[in-house]
Amino acid sequence: MNDRAIDLIKELVAAQVDGEVAVQGVISRRLADAGCDVLAHDYTPADVDIIGEFALDPARADERRRAIVGTLPGDPELPSLLIFAHPDGEPALDTSAWTHDPFAGTVDGGRFYGWGVADDLAGCAAAVLALEQAAASNVPMGRVVFASTPSKRYARGVAALLHDGLRADASLYLHPAESGVGMREIKAVASGHIDFRVTVTGRAPDTTEPGHTAFAHLGVNPIDKALVIRAALMTLAEERAARVRHPLIEGVVGRATNINVSRIDAGEMRRFARMSEECTLGCAISFPPGETLNDICAEITQVVQQAAAADPWLAENPPRIDWLTGVTGGEVAADHPLYRTAAAAVTQVTGEAPHVNPMHTSSDIRNPIVEAGIPCVGLGCLGGDLSQNDRHDEWIDVADFQRMIDVTTAIVTNWCSGRTPAPT
Repeated sequence: MNDRAIDLIKELVAAQVDGEVAVQGVISRRLADAGCDVLAHDYTPADVDIIGEFALDPARADERRRAIVGTLPGDPELPSLLIFAHPDGEPALDTSAWTHDPFAGTVDGGRFYGWGVADDLAGCAAAVLALEQAAASNVPMGRVVFASTPSKRYARGVAALLHDGLRADASLYLHPAESGVGMREIKAVASGHIDFRVTVTGRAPDTTEPGHTAFAHLGVNPIDKALVIRAALMTLAEERAARVRHPLIEGVVGRATNINVSRIDAGEMRRFARMSEECTLGCAISFPPGETLNDICAEITQVVQQAAAADPWLAENPPRIDWLTGVTGGEVAADHPLYRTAAAAVTQVTGEAPHVNPMHTSSDIRNPIVEAGIPCVGLGCLGGDLSQNDRHDEWIDVADFQRMIDVTTAIVTNWCSGRTPAPT
């Protein structure tokens, strides 16, 4: 990786000590130096009128955030491109497990280590460096925009810009992935995803005794009733797997949609002799592009209601469904001009034709697609041990990061100059 790239990613990592505003300041200065028109967009996430997404967000929905938008002016007759990445990392609350200084930006054994470097300072740096190279190329191009947009904890930065009227002919999301493939894959399919909770009530046995075990047959155990609902959800999962199709996703995991009941919560672990009066199932469903949140929620609601109606207790005490978070999927076909441009750039730089990884559920490539009808693909270098996954010594591969910069530059210059590869 060249010194200019190393210096920028080091500066971004070091700036995190002073917070997100400092990181955005570095990005703003570099974009201005490259000849971009730079604007700050302040917004409140809860005020963003998002499409195809919902979330219960009590923790950060009211916190003001700032997106930085750098625009490299161009010929309005040539194609435009929106690039986005997110500068916000996890709060650095505990770095005691790190073996490399998390804010020094250390290169060791072909890897660059730093807090947030793979999530997503590498994306921000690659975008800035690509715009700098594109600006210096003197190639006639359409408008190029880089949006450094907060994303974590439903910050909704790119959605805020899209709903404020930001538009382009195509979009590119830059973010390293932990798939182990790096620049040999392109994110062009993102499944939708919903987290939901089903709460079932029961009835403790009528006794003043502190222990319920001897009286258990006289109560209604909510765990038993929750398992009725779980069985109905698993039947729905298998029925949907046979009915709902998406060849790319099925090619990897054998089905295009799935339901996961990942948690059951009732009572207290230290009070085994007592019967709880409530049981909660923690559930999630993934679904391919083309299905809507409303359709999925309606289908699950119907199945839960039908299962409850067939059970005498649940018919009188219906379960409650809480919809917690949901996003709609999106995709770009392999024959789309944007995908062809990105694939040609990857092949040109790496010497290998890329493939689509369709398993990035809820990927941010969905945002331009769903919110504004703008085609979007994503790519990123090898990276791993993300701080958001409670790991330490977060890293990116140095050589692959340079390839990420080169591929991004090639996409910018080829797409925005109208040099789209012909269909094969």
